[in-house]
Amino acid sequence: MDTTAFTAVENSLYLTLDGRALDARAPRPVLGDPTAAGVVAALGHDPAAGPLVKSQVFDIAVRSRMLDDVVRSFVGRHPDAVVLELGCGLDGRIERVRPPSTVDWYDLDLPAVVSVRERLLPPPANVHPVAADLTDPAWLERIPADRPAVAVADGLVAFLPQDAFVALLAGIAGRFPTGEIAFNSYTRFHVWAIKHYRGTGSIAGVVANPGFDDPRAPQRWVPQLELVDEQFASRAPEVALQPPALRWFTRLAARSTAMARRGTCVLRYRF
Repeated sequence: MDTTAFTAVENSLYLTLDGRALDARAPRPVLGDPTAAGVVAALGHDPAAGPLVKSQVFDIAVRSRMLDDVVRSFVGRHPDAVVLELGCGLDGRIERVRPPSTVDWYDLDLPAVVSVRERLLPPPANVHPVAADLTDPAWLERIPADRPAVAVADGLVAFLPQDAFVALLAGIAGRFPTGEIAFNSYTRFHVWAIKHYRGTGSIAGVVANPGFDDPRAPQRWVPQLELVDEQFASRAPEVALQPPALRWFTRLAARSTAMARRGTCVLRYRF
């Protein structure tokens, strides 16, 4: 399948896709996502040829698992929920979460990505692809607003200008009667690292968000939001699966919240 016409932003989906696919190949996978392996095979793409190192593969797999758990828990409490996969890329999260058929799941991404996604991952009856630019709030009018909603974003925030990111949070919190929003955060250190680290060089030029260091900042931007939890990859049980030296370093960093925030972190808010 030809994705050569993808823009740099659209091509950013390969980083998370490659991470999940490489994790699936590992002897002891963290996420164990067979869909990712199938997608890269269908694309004729070799994730091992990319720049990701083991620590990045681990972080991508752990944050995917954390976001899966957010959705799984929410639909367990709200079997009539609406799920919003913001910037879905070629992620097969619904295959991992396996929500009940009463859940309506919306996969949102740019039109070129959604077009490829529909061919590679034909949607079940309760999955609704939405081709949209998430910086344009008009897409929200296409989503039913009378049910609880959970929105997750994996790797998206870095590509949204700050005003667009705040508007996205406010739009979701104001659209539904109740719900949750979860995403992996980017501190100012993360944004600096993306622009200077070889493994993320492919996206350095399209990072648009400045990052934020205080997980309570979204509560100030959007008063309907309330921080529920902050999950650190460095404190995840899957750290035990890392090689000894990396495991030691990760556990050392996990002792300090400030240092743990410099690694992968998933924030969850309710509204």
